[in-house]
Order: sequence, then structure tokens, then C-alpha cells
Amino acid sequence: MRGSQVVAGVVAWLFGMAGSARAEDAPRKEEPRVELRAVGELGFLDVLSHSLRQGSNGTLFRFPEDGGQDNLYTFVRLSAELSLRGRHTLVFLVQPLDIQTQVVLRRDVTIDELTFPENTNLDVRYAFPFYRASYLYDLLGGPERELSVGASLQLRNATFVFTSADGTLRRTSRDVGPVPLLKVRVRWPLGPNWWVGLEADGSYAPTALINGDSDSATTGALLDASLRGGVRVTDQVDVFLNLRYLGGGARGTSDDNDDEFGDGFTSNWLNTATVSLGIQYRLPALD
Repeated sequence: MRGSQVVAGVVAWLFGMAGSARAEDAPRKEEPRVELRAVGELGFLDVLSHSLRQGSNGTLFRFPEDGGQDNLYTFVRLSAELSLRGRHTLVFLVQPLDIQTQVVLRRDVTIDELTFPENTNLDVRYAFPFYRASYLYDLLGGPERELSVGASLQLRNATFVFTSADGTLRRTSRDVGPVPLLKVRVRWPLGPNWWVGLEADGSYAPTALINGDSDSATTGALLDASLRGGVRVTDQVDVFLNLRYLGGGARGTSDDNDDEFGDGFTSNWLNTATVSLGIQYRLPALD
């Protein structure tokens, strides 16, 4: 996947930069043995592209054009981090994502063998919140510079709902499952208080087993990558501006189709960009 190749290239470059810079490091204070951090982001999300096909003979439904996803949407992200001895970090992340729109269809749309006729007043809900636990190991181990690698396990919790405004026509789809990811995070100082950072979680799952569904033949991919710049306001508080790409999806047919409608085929691909302001608060360290 192109996104994964880009991340790999950036990481390789940073390894080289890290090696040359370590020799020039001035004496630094030691990292606390245990540190707890709370991080929050608030901003907006823009849907760059988003398509869904439910059923082999279903309509390719383009959400920005057909489903009204052409506005900006509130973006919120919350996480807690536990750092141990300056090198090991555990992260728990909560990412809400629930977009609800109302449109008038400009064409016939078929979802899982149900056709919504042209001019139908349609209520659309696309919800894809997720929860993610991560482990990172810092290769540099310093208080100011970070080059961490690790892995994440994400729990997807997807819901798609298409309902005519009068309630007579409806199709829904729900999916819960694990998604394993590789993770990298970088933080680099630009001065006494200013810094830049990079963070990315990503995977490409060409087999059903890796994608968390042993009863399907599905290919899935996900990339959550961000670039941020921040400033340390106090010893406990950093603020930052964050630019993020969040996208991915899956295509395939599930053999375990409990729904009485459709043949189990799904193709769902989403690409978004977010701009957010963030704050990181360090709780008093435990030495």
C-alpha cells in the first residue's frame, strides 16, 4: 500500500537522522520511571472520498455525492498514555466517528437487494468509532527526542444505516472485529520549547485471518497518520496543531452472513483529512 511505503521511507530516514544527532546531544535530565499523560484533540474532519457497495449487484454509493457527506464534521480524539522507565509506553485511544446526513436521491440506489427509488428522502448514518490499544518502545530513550516503534490492536465497531424518511425502506449493516496494526511515533525538538512530531498506525490485510474474520475472504487496509507541531507551555502542558490522514476499508464476501438480505459482499473505502488543536497534560511523575 502506498501509505505504508511512505511511512517506511520516513522511518528509515529518521533512523539515520537519529544516529547522527545522538552524538551531539547535550546532557539531559533523566526520564521519570513512571509518567501518565492525557491527550485530547478537537477539530474538524473532511471526507475526501467515500464509497460503499453492499451486495454484488448493489449500487456503488458515493457518500459525498449521493449521501451528503460534503460538509465539515466535528473531530474529537482522546487518549491516555503510560510511560515506563522512559522507553516503554502503553497507549489507549478512543476515536468517535458518527456521520448522519439527510438527502434526496437523484437516482435509484440498491443496497443489499433493496432499491431506494430516485427522489426518495433518505436518512443516512455512517458510524465507525474505534478503540485502540498500543505498545511502543523508544529506541532513543531520551526526554526530548523520541523514535518509537511498536504495534496496536484496534477494535472496529461499524454501523451503516439507510432509511427512507417515511420509515418504509431500510437497510442496516453492523460489524465488530479486531484489526492488528504496526505503529511508529517520532518527536523531535526545534528549540527549547518547540517540537514537531509524526505518528502512524497502519496495516494491509490480504487474508481473512489477519483481518480478524476467519469466515470471510476479505482484503482490508487502514492508515492513520499525522504530522504535528507543538510548544511546551509549562512542565505539565503541551499544545499542538495536528494534520491527520485517516482512511482505509475492506472488500470481500463473508461466508458467515446471518443477514437474510444480500449475498454478504461488501466494498467500503473511506479517505478523510482532519485538522485539530491538541493538548497534552502530564500528571506529576512517579519516581
